[in-house]
Amino acid sequence: MALDFDALALDQPMAAASGTPLLLAIEAIEEDPAQPRREFDPEALQQLADTIAARGVRQPVSVRTHPEQPGRWMLNFGARRLRASKLAGQMVIPAFVDAAADSYDQVIENEQREGLKPLELALFVQRRLEAGDSQADIARRLGKSRTFVMYATALIDAPDWLINAYREGRCRGARELHELRGLHAEHPQPVEDWIQATEAISRDRIAALRANLVKPATAPLSTSTPATVAIDSTAEISTRASRLNGATGTPPRSSSGTSRLALQADLDGQVVEVALDEMPARDGDVHVRPVSGGVVLHVAAARLTLLRVVAR
Repeated sequence: MALDFDALALDQPMAAASGTPLLLAIEAIEEDPAQPRREFDPEALQQLADTIAARGVRQPVSVRTHPEQPGRWMLNFGARRLRASKLAGQMVIPAFVDAAADSYDQVIENEQREGLKPLELALFVQRRLEAGDSQADIARRLGKSRTFVMYATALIDAPDWLINAYREGRCRGARELHELRGLHAEHPQPVEDWIQATEAISRDRIAALRANLVKPATAPLSTSTPATVAIDSTAEISTRASRLNGATGTPPRSSSGTSRLALQADLDGQVVEVALDEMPARDGDVHVRPVSGGVVLHVAAARLTLLRVVAR
C-alpha cells in the first residue's frame, strides 16, 4: 500500500510490528553537532543517494530524543545515510531509538563502517582530553592502542603548514602527520621547506627526510655526570636518570610514599617530560610531552638534554 505522505505527522514515529525500526520524518531529525564525522566526500555521498533512491535505506539510523526540542530527534549514527536520503528526496528514514549512545559509541560505529579521517579523530580526542579523559582512557574505551590515540593528536592545534598539507591531500595518514610534527619540532625550517616542495608525503619519504636531518651524536658518556647531560640513545635514559638521583641511586619519593618517577629534559629550549610508557617507532627515538601542555612528540633521543628526575 502506498504511503500517504500528506497524512504523515512529521513529529510522530511510525512503527510496524515489534522489533522493526521506526519510520521517522527526515526533517524531524537533527545531526548531533558533536558527532565525530566531519568530512563527507560529495561523490561518495551522491553514489549512496542514487542507491537509496533505487532501493531505499537498508540499514536503519540510530537516534535519541532531542534533549532540547520535544517531538524531535538527535542522530546518534548514520549521518551519511541521512544526508544521502535528503539528496535522494526521501521524506522518511528507518531508525532505531538508542538513548544510551554516547560520543565514544559514535566513534566506534564510524570506525567499524568507514574509518574516521585524522582531523575527525583529532577533534574527538581533543574534546575528550578537555573533558578530563586521559589518552589511556580514550584508547581503552575505543578499544584501540595508545599509539593509535597518540597519532590522532597530530592535528590538535596543528600549525598551518601541517593543516595545509592535510587539506590539500598531500598527507592524510595520522602516523605520517604525527611524525612530521615531531620532526618539525627538531628541524622547523628544513621540514617546512621540504613539505612545500613535496607533492605526495609518504612514510618512506618522511623516513628518508629524517635520515638526512638527524645526525648521530658523537659526545662520549662522561664518567662524572653533571647536573645537565646530553642523551645519546634511548637506552641511556634510565642509566643517566639513576645517576641524577645521586650516588646512592635512591629514587626520589613523593609525599605519599610512592616512587612514580618522571624524567624532565630540554628540547630546543622547551622543558619536556619523557614518556616512558610510550613505545617509540624506532630505536634511538623517544616520545616526549611538553611540561607546559600540548601533544606528545616523537623525537630523536639525541635531541634531548636530561635535566632532572622528579616524583609524581
